[in-house]
Amino acid sequence: MGQPSALGEGIDSWNATIFLYNSALKEVKTKVEILNDEFQQIHQYNPIEYVKTRIKTAESIVKKLKRNGYESSIDNMVKHVNDIAGIRIVCSFTSDIYKLAEMIGKQNDLTVVSIKDYIRHPKDSGYMSYHMLVTVPIFMSDRVVKTKVEIQIRTMAMDFWASLEHKIYYKFEGYAPEYISRDLRECSGIVSMLDAKMLQLNNAILEAKEAQEEDRDVV
Repeated sequence: MGQPSALGEGIDSWNATIFLYNSALKEVKTKVEILNDEFQQIHQYNPIEYVKTRIKTAESIVKKLKRNGYESSIDNMVKHVNDIAGIRIVCSFTSDIYKLAEMIGKQNDLTVVSIKDYIRHPKDSGYMSYHMLVTVPIFMSDRVVKTKVEIQIRTMAMDFWASLEHKIYYKFEGYAPEYISRDLRECSGIVSMLDAKMLQLNNAILEAKEAQEEDRDVV
């Protein structure tokens, strides 16, 4: 996980801080699972394909702080690194993304700090995902600590593209050849068209099923 001392603090401070982020991840993941179960009960449909969680490593945190011009300390890490605790929610369709985002935003004990919609406004690289930065209260024995969690919501196709992009840029240390970047952007357009087509197909299936049920009721 890297060395906590690289952040200029002792191991106890590091462990206490990471405990908070792990606790926040558990809280948010449980909320997401409950929302998925509720959706299944009401609509007989699961909008979520799978959920992944992760805590950023000490090495990654230090690199991000340096890249943004901050000294490596736990105080700066908490203040300036928003994606230490991350949860990724992968859905079947783009419509599910916005439904889930709305449901998450209505949770009384979550505070939405910011939203970045990279689906309607993709990054220049072609990256698409819906990001929510939220805080969740962690109830300790002697205090309540609001802790940040970054939520990423995307389709399976978007997740596949993002995974490939990460592997490519990791191999090239962030500087991939232009022809590779160009092909990635082209694939992003294909992903967008695929998601739109699959959503259209799903809607057509639901309409056909509804029509069948209406015909059966008439008979």
